[in-house]
Amino acid sequence: MNLTIIGGSDAGISAALRAREINKNVDVRVIVADSFPNYSICGLPFYLSGETPEWRQLAHRQIGEIEKEGISILLNHKATLIDPQSKTVACLTPTGQESRTGYDKLILATGAVSAKPPIRGLGQPGVYLLRWMEDGFAIDNYLKSYNPKSALIVGGGYIGMEMADSLTRRGLAVTVVEYADSVMETVDKSFSGIVKVELERRLVQVVNGVAIEGIERIDGKLFVSGSHDFQFKTDMVLVATGCKPSADLAIAIGLETGAKGAIKVNRRMETSFKDIYGAGDCVETWRRIVNRYEYLPLGTTAHKQGRVAGANAVGGRSEFAGSLGTQVVKIFNLVVGRTGLRQSEGVEEGFAAFTEEIEVWDHKAYYPGATKIRIRITGDRDTRKLLGAQVIGSYGSEISKRIDVFATALFHEMTVDELSDLDFSYTPPLSSPWDPVQIAAQSWVKKMVK
Repeated sequence: MNLTIIGGSDAGISAALRAREINKNVDVRVIVADSFPNYSICGLPFYLSGETPEWRQLAHRQIGEIEKEGISILLNHKATLIDPQSKTVACLTPTGQESRTGYDKLILATGAVSAKPPIRGLGQPGVYLLRWMEDGFAIDNYLKSYNPKSALIVGGGYIGMEMADSLTRRGLAVTVVEYADSVMETVDKSFSGIVKVELERRLVQVVNGVAIEGIERIDGKLFVSGSHDFQFKTDMVLVATGCKPSADLAIAIGLETGAKGAIKVNRRMETSFKDIYGAGDCVETWRRIVNRYEYLPLGTTAHKQGRVAGANAVGGRSEFAGSLGTQVVKIFNLVVGRTGLRQSEGVEEGFAAFTEEIEVWDHKAYYPGATKIRIRITGDRDTRKLLGAQVIGSYGSEISKRIDVFATALFHEMTVDELSDLDFSYTPPLSSPWDPVQIAAQSWVKKMVK
């Protein structure tokens, strides 16, 4: 059996490894457009900041480790055409020649590409996107070669926030411009306000409510213009306005697409064509709680979807369990996590949503180093089911693990009350007899009694 996978990032390699785990006789071939299979593109901001000084450390696995599992890797092969009738994939080789490879089963794991907003002047020197390893190298080379003193980041989402941190660490004066009225729109304003304070404390300028319209290079400087007469002079620009699915190969053969042009799949990761599967940032994602497909590109999701696709391509019966949109980001000394629905989202989905926000010590205050963390917990008044949570606090206060507790509870459809029953570990340097997760839950429950 020949399993061909197009794409060698999270979903593609996860699929390949799972297929070989289940069936040692399957011939697995991964077509990779660049030279960096299974690299952590999520780690690029930390490579660019210098916190991870060697880019090779970003590899989840070395090529030799992957090949040792019986997987063939075709590096620098760009897939150009799929023929479902003959079950072949056409590729451009590193020398520019065309080659064809056959398949019995095919997995599309082509990922996503950076969204390019309608800004005049994209593509010129000093203006960058950040999605793949080559993007990271280009930015690093520019920083080393031209020694820029300032940078403007377009977009206040996760990548924008991490790169504000990263470029500040490299000694640049950073300005973030976000079209919305707050940065980090995936959390509520009380939390995004804390993020803004942290940015400004680190001398990052934040501009909200401005749409960048044009970039022009004059006398070695980049002049950036936008709505409301915004004008700014800088040495470099990073455009971090999200991504869109890379689905051109799928569209060309008539595969069904859905949200934001992503490839339609079912929970077995099957596409609308027999023997073709999809996984990762190029496909739709089944979202728990709201029970529908959306475009929700996340590295963790890509790994899981790839594992399911790889299993089913070789005869398995796996299903993708769905995503809760669980995310976490570190911004300087601040960590922000979220999962499930916020108050506004809960109301939009028809729940009787109620949100309680509390501030609590991350561990016993008498032990040195205790810091305050804030938790927003959202539940349904009628069913008392947990709907979502947001947590914010300093680095080292276990924000990510606490948001993971909420995500686990959401996954198992627990009520807010039931969080108090969970058997957590406790020692004064790390927590309290009632963990902050439980204190937040109990505060929510008290409000329901009143």
